[in-house]
Amino acid sequence: MTASTATPRQVLSRGDRVFSRTAIASGSMILIILAAVAIFLIVQSLPAFVATSETASVLTTDFWGYVGPLVFGTVWAAVLALIIALPLSIGIALFISHYAPRKLSQFLGYLIDLLSAVPSVVYGLWGILVLAPAVRPVYVWLNEHMGWFPLFGGTASGTGRTILTAAIVLAVMILPVMTAISREVFLQAPKLNEEAALALGATRWEMIRLSVLPFAKPGIISGAMLGLGRALGETMAVAMVLSASGIVSFKLLTSDNPSTIAANIALTFPEAYGENVNVLIATGLILFIVTFLVNALARWIVSRQTAKTGA
Repeated sequence: MTASTATPRQVLSRGDRVFSRTAIASGSMILIILAAVAIFLIVQSLPAFVATSETASVLTTDFWGYVGPLVFGTVWAAVLALIIALPLSIGIALFISHYAPRKLSQFLGYLIDLLSAVPSVVYGLWGILVLAPAVRPVYVWLNEHMGWFPLFGGTASGTGRTILTAAIVLAVMILPVMTAISREVFLQAPKLNEEAALALGATRWEMIRLSVLPFAKPGIISGAMLGLGRALGETMAVAMVLSASGIVSFKLLTSDNPSTIAANIALTFPEAYGENVNVLIATGLILFIVTFLVNALARWIVSRQTAKTGA
């Protein structure tokens, strides 16, 4: 058989075959690791689903009564962080990509990227030593003047270590990745569309609203979901900043705050024994499922938006 009639599979060089098989093996390894983690969590979690307060000291009633407030606190803190970080990330990304001079935009881009390298422990120390004392007077003012609003009701915390403070810390932590993704998507918007909008008399903001944001919508959603996933699984910063009492409450300024799954595991695991360990692993399984569902939802939303916009 001559080279002209051979199929592409038959003319692959040795290097191409090695690279192809390595890529397939690497992709398969991701599925294997994910399946191994899921199997481990499920097997170790089975005793927790039937545990009671007599067999596991961390439980007051049953497992679902124990994990329910933790799931609420995890989702509530992550959603608050996303609400704070999303508008900021879009604004910063638009300023870097379409408003700032080139040298300033490069400097700000490097600065934002460097924030991703800061360890979570440092964010936690900043939250305790700097942020919490700084926001406490603001919390007192909000409680005194806007206490009629349910989120600002109750008695303001004397330390500032509330769920809102933890959400602000989480927002700062997820801001770099969301900003970086939004910035890159904004820069990839079709230049011809931008120039056409400006040529037709649109202002810069009208050009961005009509040409850049619709094109970048799938990327913005992807960055938001990636940041939400990071916020859901953050451990040390939340454990250090949040003064948790394990309740279900929407109030943002009080000392009685819901805890998160990751922070609860970090604080409780060193002293856990027996079925208490299984209970904590089971809460980790719930967090694994929640994160998986968030990522699956993000993929579904992005695929729909991409199909609509044709990006």
